[in-house]
Amino acid sequence: MTGLRIGVVGGSIAGCAMAIAGARAGADVTVHERSDGELQDRGFGIVIPPPLHRELVAGGYLGADMPTTPVATRVWLARAPGRRSARELARQQAPVAPCNWGLLWRALRANAGSGVYHRGRPVTSVGRTASGGAVIRTADGEREYDLVVGADGHRSVTRELVAPEVRPVPAGYLVWRGTIPAAALGDHPAQLELLESSWVTLGFPGGHGVFYLIPGSATGSRLLAYAVYASPPPAGTAPEAPVSAGYVRDIAEEHFPAEWADIVARGEHRSQALHPVADFVVPRAAEPPFLLAGDAASVTRPHTASGAVKALQDALCLERSLRASASAAEALHRYADERSAEGARLVGLGRRLGRALVENAPDWPAMGPAEVAALSSAALDGDDSYLYGSVQRQR
Repeated sequence: MTGLRIGVVGGSIAGCAMAIAGARAGADVTVHERSDGELQDRGFGIVIPPPLHRELVAGGYLGADMPTTPVATRVWLARAPGRRSARELARQQAPVAPCNWGLLWRALRANAGSGVYHRGRPVTSVGRTASGGAVIRTADGEREYDLVVGADGHRSVTRELVAPEVRPVPAGYLVWRGTIPAAALGDHPAQLELLESSWVTLGFPGGHGVFYLIPGSATGSRLLAYAVYASPPPAGTAPEAPVSAGYVRDIAEEHFPAEWADIVARGEHRSQALHPVADFVVPRAAEPPFLLAGDAASVTRPHTASGAVKALQDALCLERSLRASASAAEALHRYADERSAEGARLVGLGRRLGRALVENAPDWPAMGPAEVAALSSAALDGDDSYLYGSVQRQR
C-alpha cells in the first residue's frame, strides 16, 4: 500500500486514529479538520478495555505514558429505602482503563505521523472521480485521493454520500455529563476512597448514574466524571443548556444518597453538557473508495461505552485490512465485513441496555447480587461487554 493516498475527513479521535492506521500501513495521509482550534480540551471521560489499551500502546497508537486511572471493580449502589444513605447492591469484576478525552486526542494527534493535518478547512462535500478515486472539496479547492475515510462524526458529509438514508433514532431519554475536580470531594472521603478502586453505577427510579475518576489535564490532577441517564422533564419544561444542570441536581436531590447528591450539586464543575440519546448504524461501513469510521459509521447508546473504543478498533481493523490486501478496494471490503457487523451488534446491545437500565429500570433498592447478575445477563442476551463481568456479593 506504499504510495496510497488517503484523505481523512475529521481530525478528532477517530480521524487521528485512522491517520495512524494508514501511515503505519505505508499510505500517504492527509487529515481535514473543520475546527481551527485545538481539540484537547473538548469532551469528558472515556473508558477503554485494558486489553485494547495494551494493544494500542504496543502498536504505536498511544504512548505508555498517557495517563489512565485503571480500576477493576464495578460497584452497584442505590439509596436505601426510607433513608438518604447508600445501599450497596453488588460488586462486579469489570476492569476498565478510564482516560480523559482531551489527553487521548492529544496522544493520538502526536502519533499521527508526518502526514498533513489541515485545520479550519471544513469539508463541504466528497465525491467520486472518473478514475474510481475520491475527491474532497473544501472552500479552497479540491484534492483527489485513492481512499477517503469519513471520520466526521454523526453529521458526516461522507455518510451522506455513502448512506444518505440513515438517520438517528431517538431513545426518548437524555444523558447529563459532568466533570468535577477530585480535590472537591475532600468532604466525602468514603466516596473518594470507593472511586479509587472502582467505578460506580447508582440506580434510581427511571434511570441511573455512572461515576469514575479520570486524569486531569494538569500533571497529577484527577477529575470525577459522571453521566446521569433519565427521562426529560415534563412537556413544556425541557431544559435548555443553561438550566440542564439544575434539572440533574433536582434528580440527585430527590433520588441519590445524600453524599452523592451533594457531589453532583457542587458548583466546582469543570464541564457540563446535556445530550439526547440516539443511535443509528449504516448497512455497510465501506463502499469503495469511501470508508466510514467512529460515529460516522454508527452511534450506539452510551451505555456500551464504545464511542471512542469503536473508533480505535476501527483504526486497528483498517491497518490490518490494508496490510493484508492487494488493493484499496479489497481492504475496504475486508473492513466493511468486520466493522459493519460490529456496529450493528453494538447498537443492538445499547438498545437492550437502555431498556434494562432506563426505560424499564428495576426497583433498584430491592436488588442484590443475584438480581444484578440476572439483570446483566438478560440485557446482554448472550452478547458480551467488557463492562459486565462476574457478580460478587456485597461488602
